[in-house]
Amino acid sequence: MNNRHVILVRYGEISLKGLNRHYFIDLLVKNIRNTFKHFKTVKVQKVQGRIIIHIDESELQDGLEAAQRIFGIVSISPAVVIESKMPVIENAVLKEAEEHTFSSFRITAKRGDKRFPMQSPEIGRYLGGVVLKNFSDKSVKMKDADLNIWVEVREETYVYSTFIPCHGGLPVGCSGKSALLLSGGIDSPVAGYMMAKRGIRPLCVYFHSFPFTSERAKEKVVDLAKILSKYTGKIDLYVVPFTDIQTKIVELCPERQTTIIIRRFMMRIAQAIAEKNEAQSLITGESLGQVASQTQEGLATTNAVVSLPVFRPLIGMDKQEIVEIARDIGTFETSILPYEDCCTIFVPKHPETRPRLKFIERGEEPMMAEAGKMIDQAVEQTEIIHL
Repeated sequence: MNNRHVILVRYGEISLKGLNRHYFIDLLVKNIRNTFKHFKTVKVQKVQGRIIIHIDESELQDGLEAAQRIFGIVSISPAVVIESKMPVIENAVLKEAEEHTFSSFRITAKRGDKRFPMQSPEIGRYLGGVVLKNFSDKSVKMKDADLNIWVEVREETYVYSTFIPCHGGLPVGCSGKSALLLSGGIDSPVAGYMMAKRGIRPLCVYFHSFPFTSERAKEKVVDLAKILSKYTGKIDLYVVPFTDIQTKIVELCPERQTTIIIRRFMMRIAQAIAEKNEAQSLITGESLGQVASQTQEGLATTNAVVSLPVFRPLIGMDKQEIVEIARDIGTFETSILPYEDCCTIFVPKHPETRPRLKFIERGEEPMMAEAGKMIDQAVEQTEIIHL
């Protein structure tokens, strides 16, 4: 019988969910199947408290890369599946050893099938002796060995030695949906990633002020949403035509207040799109004190126009911390492409940094007669891109 290849999946936090654990595991299995649906040879199996991805060797490397991006998985191991017969296990262990450079090793054996004639410690000692016989210059080291070969004896036996860390978190979808205000900058994609890691399924809202922001700026945001979709599964991107509202604000409202007022209209529109799509919250990439509008007063003033919760996962992070995550998840190089978004145009020379709500509402008054109509029109004319 030829050896078969699998990816062993380990989950962490969701194993602590008590009576709800099966819901989280089933959702994780569903997300894995969705991620692998374009693979030709994959079968996902839930067995004995473990998730196993059966995959052909030709697709194994791509499969490992895909599995690493699935939230809810803390680590994976590529393994070979063999008959639970000791001569077969011996050969598999020796082959595993041959594929690594090491001075010290250990065998970690687990017997899940009680019909197997040897107990776990006996299996480990016996296979350790086999390795020593064939690698006479190596030594056994029970702690901090260079190579740890795992042997799990079930109805079939799994042999592996590699543990690949993954992103952990919760399965996407277990915490409901949220509208992510996605710009072309560094911060908002990271915010979307971090909330998806907590089980949120994001939909993305992008404000496009053509011709002040170019089609290349829009393409950049589409590319960022595509990168996020590698972690979240399919994403809908809502491209909101924002030119008329933004130019009207700049024309009618006090210059120092325009940044805050523009942000307030974005929040109103994002909430309208969220409610239309049964999303229960908003997500922004704001970090306290990073720019003029992101003071406590500024955040309170923008919050005042929405009733949905606003999640700001980056609120206590500095820029370097955010950049490191952006690099890690693959959004940084796209985010720094030099295409302006609507937040960077019409920026006043001296923006309001300590806004008081009553003065912002007074400054907004010239907009309010047409505000409802303009917001409805922007929502109706929004382009939806399925990614």
